[in-house]
Amino acid sequence: MVIQTMWKDRLSFSDLEGAVPRIEGLARMGCGLLRFAVPDLDAAEVVGRLAQMVSMPLVADIHFDYKIALRCMDFPIAKIRVNPGNIGGKEKVRAVLDRAAEKNIPIRIGVNAGSLPQDLREEKNLTTEDTEFHGGKFKDRAEALIEAAERELAIFDEYGFTNVVVSMKASSVADTVRANRLLAGRTNVPLHIGVTEAGPLIAGVARSSAALVPLLVEGIGDTLRVSLSDSMENEVIAAREILGAAAEIASLSGQAETAARLRRGGVTVISCPRCGRYGFDTHGFSSRWLPRLYALDKTISVAIMGCEVNGPEEARHADLGITGTGDKVLIFRHGKVIRTISAAEADAAFAEELGM
Repeated sequence: MVIQTMWKDRLSFSDLEGAVPRIEGLARMGCGLLRFAVPDLDAAEVVGRLAQMVSMPLVADIHFDYKIALRCMDFPIAKIRVNPGNIGGKEKVRAVLDRAAEKNIPIRIGVNAGSLPQDLREEKNLTTEDTEFHGGKFKDRAEALIEAAERELAIFDEYGFTNVVVSMKASSVADTVRANRLLAGRTNVPLHIGVTEAGPLIAGVARSSAALVPLLVEGIGDTLRVSLSDSMENEVIAAREILGAAAEIASLSGQAETAARLRRGGVTVISCPRCGRYGFDTHGFSSRWLPRLYALDKTISVAIMGCEVNGPEEARHADLGITGTGDKVLIFRHGKVIRTISAAEADAAFAEELGM
C-alpha cells in the first residue's frame, strides 16, 4: 500500500529550495506519493522543475485544461490525475493518453461526488449540495461515481490505454465505501481510496478510519490518502495508523495475506491522555517528537507517559519510554528506568537513547 498526501500551498520557483527538505521528511515518514494542484501552465513549470529536484514521485492534478497535462508530461512527473467531469471532450482526453503512453506515465481517473460530469448532474437533477439523486436509474450517489469512472475507463479502453488508476471519493463514508466495493467487484483496475474533504484533524481521521478500514480489510485499495484540513505530516501519520489498524483486524480474522500487505514497520507510539496527576507534559513532548519518531527507520515501540502510575509499569512492554515526576524526567526501557534527568535535558537524552 502506498501512502499519498497533497501539497497544501501555492508553490512558486522561490519556494522550491525550501520545499525539498520537507518533501524528504515526508518520504522518511512513509509517504510514497505527493500530489500537487496544477491550475495553470505557470504552475506546471514550477512543479515540473521540482520533479527534477526530488526523488519522491510527484502527481500533477489537472482540471479544466488538458494542455496543462501535456506540459507536465514534458517533466519527470510520476502520474497525472484528471477529472472526467471537467477535462474536456474525447479528443482532448486522447491527446493526454497519447502523450502518457509515449512517456509511460500512468493516469489517475479522479471522480469526486462534488464534480461529476455535467450531463449526469443535469440528467439526475443533482447539484453539489444534494445528498442523493432524485429519480432516474441511480439508487444513490455511489452508483453515479461508478458510472462516471466506467465512462472514462471505456474511453481509455477504446484507445488501448491500460496504465490507469481510479479514485472515487465522496465526503460521505457510506458513499465512499459502497462505490469502491462495487467497482472492485466489477474490475481489477487499481484503486486509490480516501474520503474527500473529510474535515479537520479529529473529524477527518474518524471519518477516514470508518471508511478505509473496512475497504482495506477486504483487500480493496492500492494507494490511499487521508484528506485532512491539517498538515501533510498528520495526513501521513493518520494513514500509517489506519493501515496498522486494518492489518490487525485482518490478522484477527485470519486474513494473513491481507494483513501482511497492509502491515508496515517503523515506530509504534503509545501515549497516555494526561490527567491532573501528570508530572510530565505528554502533549508538548508528543507535538515536538511525533514527526521525528515517525521518520525513524526502526521497528520499535515508544511510550510517552504522564506520571509514575502509567509510566514504566503500564508501559513495561515499550522498547523505550519517557515520563516524569516532580522536576525529574525518567527514561526507561521495558519498564526499567535507565536515566533520571532534568526536564531541560529530556529532549537531548531521549534523542541519545533513540540513537539519533
